[in-house]
This record gives sequence, structure tokens and C-alpha cells, in this order.
Amino acid sequence: MNLNEIRIAIDGPASSGKSTVAKIIAKDFDIIYLDTGAMYRAATYVALSNDLDDDFAQIIAILKENPISFGTSSEGQLVYVGEVDVTHAIRQNDVTNAVSKISAIPEIREYLVDAQREIASHGGIVMDGRDIGTVVLPNAELKIFLVASVEERAERRYKENLAKGIETDYEQLKFEIAERDRKDSTREVSPLKQADDAILIDTTGMSIAAVVSKIESFVKKF
Repeated sequence: MNLNEIRIAIDGPASSGKSTVAKIIAKDFDIIYLDTGAMYRAATYVALSNDLDDDFAQIIAILKENPISFGTSSEGQLVYVGEVDVTHAIRQNDVTNAVSKISAIPEIREYLVDAQREIASHGGIVMDGRDIGTVVLPNAELKIFLVASVEERAERRYKENLAKGIETDYEQLKFEIAERDRKDSTREVSPLKQADDAILIDTTGMSIAAVVSKIESFVKKF
């Protein structure tokens, strides 16, 4: 198979390394990287900044007028809502703590999944999230499901937040990640779960380079 046609789905809970790994794989194979989590965070940002709570009709209306798009910079990926750069805003604690609620709204998921499928329809893409292999791209050529202990994931997110200047309490972060796992795994619409044909990789104790190498070994078989 030509790698310009491959669709790679990488799923897993918060801070399991999905985005970091997916970005590297996309760069190594010169294919597109789509950060679905950033799309749900952007929708959550819209809800919070406009005091919309779970008013999905208004959230979608704003997103239609101000589409989510991506850009690049020397510091990495940029995320926009319309013309507004929300790259840093969507990583703040208020968005992080509300994203499970907003992403569980069926109408929000349907709207964003349609957008994700359209982008992926031409292939040559790696997409990460929580329901890529089960819902968004059920026919993806390669499906990976990453997991790691709550403690390790909290440590990773803690270091990331400090590096970004986001004040964070480690114990609180550990609680929030465990709670998000519960919400994501038990929601009625598109719950977090491993696809039957996904390859499970426990990244606890593994370096990013080791995880990337393992996944790329599967990609090279195509």
C-alpha cells in the first residue's frame, strides 16, 4: 500500500502519549496529522467563552461561522477558531475539566466526526483521539490503542503544564485524569474503548522514541 493512502487511528485515555506519538509518525512518513482532541477542546472553548454550557445548537452555529482550522509554527501546531488563535487557551485547566462534558454531547460529536471523516477521506493521515478506531475511522488500515498508568499520565501532563507555564497541582491532576477516564469510558455516545482489531500498547515506562519505533514497525508492513 502507498502510505499516501493509509489511515492510522491512535486511541487511548488522556495523556497516554497519543498526540506526541502521532505528530512524530506523521512527520516521519510525511502524512497528515489531525488532532481530534484539539477540535473537541476548541468546541469546549467556544462553549465556555460564550457562557453556552451545553447549548449544542449555539456551539455548532458559532463553529460553522468560525470553523476550526490548524496551522504550524516553529513551536508546533496552531489551532484556530475562525481567525482567533486558541492554541494556548484550549490547554488551560477550565477547558481540560469541561471537555469530557462537551465532547459527550451527541450533536457536537456528530458535527466534528463528519468534519474528521471528510479530512481523512483521501488517506495519508494519522488521527488520534478516543473513538477513532471504533467510530470515526472504523475501517482504518492500522489501529493502535495506547494505555499507561494514571500516575505516569499525571506526571507527563504535570511536566507539560509546567513547561507551558500552567500552574498545576499534581495530586489534583491525578484525580482529574482518573475522573476523565471514568467519564470517557462510561459516556453513552462513542465511549473510550479499544477496537477489536486494534493493537494494544502499554506505554508505562516506555520512552516516546520506543513507542514511536514500535508503531512505525507496524506501519512499515503496509
